Amino acid sequence: QLQASGGGLVQAGGSLRLSCAASGRTFSVYRMGWFRQAPGKERECVAAVSRSGGRTYYADSVKGRFTISRDNAKNTVYLQMNSLKPEDTAVYYCGADFTYTEDPTSARTSYDYWGQGTLVTVSS
Repeated sequence: QLQASGGGLVQAGGSLRLSCAASGRTFSVYRMGWFRQAPGKERECVAAVSRSGGRTYYADSVKGRFTISRDNAKNTVYLQMNSLKPEDTAVYYCGADFTYTEDPTSARTSYDYWGQGTLVTVSS
């Protein structure tokens, strides 16, 4: 089970930190990802992290602004979002992929479990 939190309303240029807490199976066997879905658009991966946290993936649209990290001792993955833009407005979802593969993945179909989503609204 995944529980996402941290969304809210922020002005352009501001920051938010999303958290996703996991329960159940050992957290370190999952590679994790943050996805977002804006109205009328498909769900897209913005960031992903390997099981150990040592490797990351970022979508071009968020590189240099977002940072994904994980704390396996706390069963939590984070998404630090800085320099937010109105186009970042979306519902953000965390996903978990049970795998023996270390590398992160941006492939939505790879993910087995999803959190409930948290809304991020960036005003101009």
